[in-house]
Amino acid sequence: MTTQLIHGYEVVIGFETHAQLATQSKIFSRAPTAFGAEPNTQACAVDLALPGSLPVMNREAVTCAIKLGLALGSTIAPVSIFARKNYFYPDLPKGYQISQFEIPVVQGGEVSFFLGEEKKTVRLVRAHLEEDAGKSLHEDFIGQSGIDLNRAGTPLLEIVTEPDIRSSEEAVAYAKELHKIVTWIGVCDGNMQEGSFRCDANVSVRKPGAALGTRREIKNLNSFKNMQQAIDYEIRWQIEEIEDGRAIQQATVLFNPDTGETRAMRTKEDAADYRYFPDPDLPPLVVAPEWVTQVRAEMSELPRVMAARFVADYNLPEYDANILTQNKAVAAYFEAASQSSGQAKLVSNWLMGEVSRRLNADSLSIDQCPVSAESLGNLISAIQAGVVSSTGARQVLEEMWRFNIDPVLTDLDASPKAIIERLGLQQMNDTGALEKIVDDVIAANPDNVAQFKAGKDKAFNALIGQIMKASKGKANPQQATDVLRARLAG
Repeated sequence: MTTQLIHGYEVVIGFETHAQLATQSKIFSRAPTAFGAEPNTQACAVDLALPGSLPVMNREAVTCAIKLGLALGSTIAPVSIFARKNYFYPDLPKGYQISQFEIPVVQGGEVSFFLGEEKKTVRLVRAHLEEDAGKSLHEDFIGQSGIDLNRAGTPLLEIVTEPDIRSSEEAVAYAKELHKIVTWIGVCDGNMQEGSFRCDANVSVRKPGAALGTRREIKNLNSFKNMQQAIDYEIRWQIEEIEDGRAIQQATVLFNPDTGETRAMRTKEDAADYRYFPDPDLPPLVVAPEWVTQVRAEMSELPRVMAARFVADYNLPEYDANILTQNKAVAAYFEAASQSSGQAKLVSNWLMGEVSRRLNADSLSIDQCPVSAESLGNLISAIQAGVVSSTGARQVLEEMWRFNIDPVLTDLDASPKAIIERLGLQQMNDTGALEKIVDDVIAANPDNVAQFKAGKDKAFNALIGQIMKASKGKANPQQATDVLRARLAG
């Protein structure tokens, strides 16, 4: 695989993703985690770090970490340690954040995804449990700031990659795949606008073969669109700085979607600056093998496992299987349509093509698809049986779509068979009738016949077009091809 270069520089990106865990209460207290509450109404004594309050580990948060580790092929540490990450900021009431440093609960693993049809794999360093901080609110119109501690203590998993990503396109594809995994297994709702899935990108550039460059961390990327724009701008900025003879300074930067630019927020700290040490109020986290076994037994089929099954059971290409397992509902629709038709590859083609296009055009999810999986399967069975051509089937799908949306038409039979008959789209399977059309087309197009016999393949296609036109699209294209070749060879 060749390395993509930008103006002679290689891009190196590592990701840190904070996934808010789908628990009812916070990681070390019983305060609720619901989004949108009035400021400071969901923070208890533990979250506020009042004297005498002590943290107690939320078991469900650990279960979420185990699920993610199993989904990513990671090692679940039998014993992990919580540490205090010391820094001072107004929205951090304790003056430190409880996190994991030396021994995280989830270690290693990988995330694989497709960029186009090329498979990529990003290695993971770790995923560790930690608490979220509060939030500073800046009211510019009155010139004041406030602190909302509702998020303080919210359980997070920070998922850290190796610097394996080489472009903004890869970064977005990785983030989308990770987003799919955490929502699929139910450990995070994935709502980027509400801050449930927040990504930080560590970006640096270097000449090929050189040591890693100085990285700048783009914080809190809350949409895939912003993610790509921010990384692209940062890459250009760093290259321009280096080309102008200036050194890159390690920093934390923010992306402004209005200007499309990143700007430095503060110099970037190293681990030593946080003065990590084990939290004396929390004992080591022990995850017994029986706990991991229980969680594994209760998990639904993972997307990578399902994709492998689609390849094995349905003989699908790996690319198709990966696309179809991006979403549980899409995967279920595919299986139901395949079982109805017995034509998995055709179902895959139609689902990734025509059906997907129409869903996008109407801003619908697969759960809202007007055409049921069984109906699509029946339509594909009709194509395979030669009852309707692929072109005619698109008309049938359009009618099925319209019939199931328009309440005025609900009394009509919207089955593929009924629509094919109603629109007169049955393919011509009468060999004698087809042979007569072919003979008439040959007689009416002597120039094309002569050109074909002279070795011009385009002339053959022109004759097929005339046959389809004469049959009003009802001729079976393969059958028409076979008959025409036989006639021209005679």
